Amino acid sequence: MRAVICRAWGEVDGLELAEVAAPTPGPDDVLIAVKATAVNYADALMTAGRYQTKPDLPFSPGLETAGIVAACGPRVTRLKPGDRVMAILAYGGLAELAVAPAAETFAIPARMSFEEAGAFPVAYISSHVAIRWQGRLEPGETMLVLGAAGGVGLTAVEIGKGMGARVIAAASTAEKLAVARERGADDLVNYATEKLTDRVMALTDGKGADVCFDPVGGELFDAALSALGWGGRILVVGFVGGVQQIPANRLLVKNRSAMGTSLRYFRWHAPDKLRRSEEGKLRPCISRRLPLERSVEAIKLLTDRRAFGKVVVVPELKGD
Repeated sequence: MRAVICRAWGEVDGLELAEVAAPTPGPDDVLIAVKATAVNYADALMTAGRYQTKPDLPFSPGLETAGIVAACGPRVTRLKPGDRVMAILAYGGLAELAVAPAAETFAIPARMSFEEAGAFPVAYISSHVAIRWQGRLEPGETMLVLGAAGGVGLTAVEIGKGMGARVIAAASTAEKLAVARERGADDLVNYATEKLTDRVMALTDGKGADVCFDPVGGELFDAALSALGWGGRILVVGFVGGVQQIPANRLLVKNRSAMGTSLRYFRWHAPDKLRRSEEGKLRPCISRRLPLERSVEAIKLLTDRRAFGKVVVVPELKGD
């Protein structure tokens, strides 16, 4: 089979498309004939050896996928060959065949395409896990979303609205903000031209936001923390803008909380909550579709911040 292979830690430019042996599912796994795999910023971190976990070399990036079950391990009873599924992976999605744990493989709704399904598990389930279980967002509260047109941020906008919150979307360009508005954002902040804290405080009549969903980090974290009201919760989801230091004294003053949230660890420690978060009915915004041989370009669209929504790699796609 064809697969995108990482043979040494480094930049994504070092990835190569190669013919490799097909993987074999374990007793509790399924083998999926891949139809679509969405790329994530974490693919670049994993390739560089800077992700929370480091696979043994060589490996294929790709943390989520969708396709058709090709084979099942002997202990798998819930799924069967021929089923249309989407799955959360440890890695391996940028290939024509991928192995996934059966417990983290879900049936694709009848009206959802493979491309939509391939872009669903990581972003939507990650966002819902963060917002519901960590942020404890309540109807009528205000949620600030940073990086609101990104693959994860855009899902947070949709989920926040679906949970009955007022959503303030923050991004760096008017084009990105327009996308967030289309997906349901109530108010917009361009943090390239406006002061984030001042704008949020003005929009909330000085009260501040109740929850901030932050997949960006870096310098924006400080401004977002200042934009939280009393009892506000900031969700640390990612570090596209760099890893920030959290000032504990500023948490204490307004009874604020800063909470890390990672889908990978929810999978291990709270699988019941993960399954309940999978029940959503939203569909991802897919901005680009690329063939397997252009996987490096697909990942760089994210790392260079040149894409909104999700970028999907389709092995059967020819050209773009």
